[in-house]
Amino acid sequence: MILSDSKLLTTEYAKGVTSHIITTSKKVFQACQRHLKDLERQGTKKFPYVFDEEKGHRPVEYIQRFCKPSQGDYDRLELQPWQHFIVGSLYGWVHKDSGVRRFKEGLIFVGRKNGKSTLVSGLSLYSSSKDGENGARVYQLANSKEQAKEVFDECVAMVKSSPILNRHFDPTNKEIRFGRTMSKIIPLATDSKKMDGKNCSFGVFDEIHEYKNYKLINVIKNSTGARKQPLLLYITTAGYQLDGPLVDYYDKAADVLDGVIDDERCFYFLAELDEKDDLDNPENWIKANPNLGTTLKLETLIEEWESRKHIPAERSDFITKRLNLFVKSDEQSFLDYSVIKRNDKVINIETLKNRNCIGSFDLSESEDFTSACLEFPLDTGEVFVLSHSWIPRKKVLADNEKIPYLEFAKDGLLTIVDEDYIKLEQVYDWFVAKSKIYTIEKIAYDPAKAYRLVKDLESYGFVTEIVRQGPLTLTPGLRDLETMFMDGKVIFNKNRLLRWYINNVKLKKNENGSWLPQKQNRYRKIDGFAAMLNSHIKTMEILTTPQGNGDIEFVSVSDLFG
Repeated sequence: MILSDSKLLTTEYAKGVTSHIITTSKKVFQACQRHLKDLERQGTKKFPYVFDEEKGHRPVEYIQRFCKPSQGDYDRLELQPWQHFIVGSLYGWVHKDSGVRRFKEGLIFVGRKNGKSTLVSGLSLYSSSKDGENGARVYQLANSKEQAKEVFDECVAMVKSSPILNRHFDPTNKEIRFGRTMSKIIPLATDSKKMDGKNCSFGVFDEIHEYKNYKLINVIKNSTGARKQPLLLYITTAGYQLDGPLVDYYDKAADVLDGVIDDERCFYFLAELDEKDDLDNPENWIKANPNLGTTLKLETLIEEWESRKHIPAERSDFITKRLNLFVKSDEQSFLDYSVIKRNDKVINIETLKNRNCIGSFDLSESEDFTSACLEFPLDTGEVFVLSHSWIPRKKVLADNEKIPYLEFAKDGLLTIVDEDYIKLEQVYDWFVAKSKIYTIEKIAYDPAKAYRLVKDLESYGFVTEIVRQGPLTLTPGLRDLETMFMDGKVIFNKNRLLRWYINNVKLKKNENGSWLPQKQNRYRKIDGFAAMLNSHIKTMEILTTPQGNGDIEFVSVSDLFG
């Protein structure tokens, strides 16, 4: 498809994608559908936005006229159709009455070396000089000072390579000033000392796959209140940080594009291989690399893949950075992110009232996480897991592990207790409260440190049962859980804390074929997974009952639980 560069190509690109002339990922296809559907909604009472092609074209024209890449043999920066779509969407959709930009945030998710830094450098220069914002503050944000400086240095190089830009911008080591509007471009990182006093009009978060928490994001979001039309961009490849902001934003983007939730103020462009795509087929790689043929050469990628695919760590890095898929860095990790994502079903827990379930708990060190769960076998062959955890407040206040405790607590997944340690009564009370809603058949447990709690539970009337923490007992449960996750049969209502626990598990595989779960490092807690594994082992035992001749028969859940 030949696209003219004489005008903004946002809508032409969307039509090319939805006509299957341009090959993209499913999520980019959905983003293009969203744009075309919104064009049809213009003028209706329920949709207050219009697409202003002239406004969408202004930053494109600015970048192509004045910005020159600092690397490579290029006389000018010519944006590709997919970049027209991104920039045109972000700047062209405005409120029909006020003319204020529709989109306040955008997630740009593409493979490495697709011109992300060059694009956002151009947008940073535009936002500080031509966006109609006096005293603009443009922040180039990253997880480290070194990373933040990369985009900043590209901006400086663009200024110095352009006689016009060099005449109007004044770059220093710490900022780039634009005198006419008293605006500044400033690099800022999570590890920067001074984080207050910001007044952001345009912010670019680079490579947020490295972010472990929302500290920097929240600082910048809270600083935009005085701005008429602030814009925050998150631009990144996939990564190995599977429990940070990127995964949260990615999940939200999928929900918005699927129509599960509405968010008219966020834009998404997610270029990636789709789940069933053959990784070995280079024809699929353009889905994650829309700049293939310009800044990226297919022959180079093929050569790189052939040399790296036989070495597990290098293969994972290629899949993550080039094909833009979330992959565990350790080949012995329990589950890949793509597998966990298959288990994103949500059910109404009100429908589980009076249903039978297996309980369990994991008592770790008293000053750390403690977790409990209930596992419900369902008539569909699926299981539902209800999980909860506790943590002492002093652990939260220490904040030395960069775990989003407060966010987990706000979502009702975690209880932050005021005592210095987790008292067993808190776990006991949780089971008692749940027993008034559900029928807890038995409570499984690791006998370590559990004697007193078990006796209290038994005194209340609960049946308890030990799960020995050795490979002979745990291996069957791990194998069965893996199969159920692979089949998408584990429902946990997108519990972020439980997903974090699961992400943190790696397997120790012994020569005799046995498995044991381990945490990836001392900061990667797996308490909630351990509790789930204990309950699942007892659920498996219930679902298989020995018959008179000694054979094992698989019994339907409905027969057992009604």
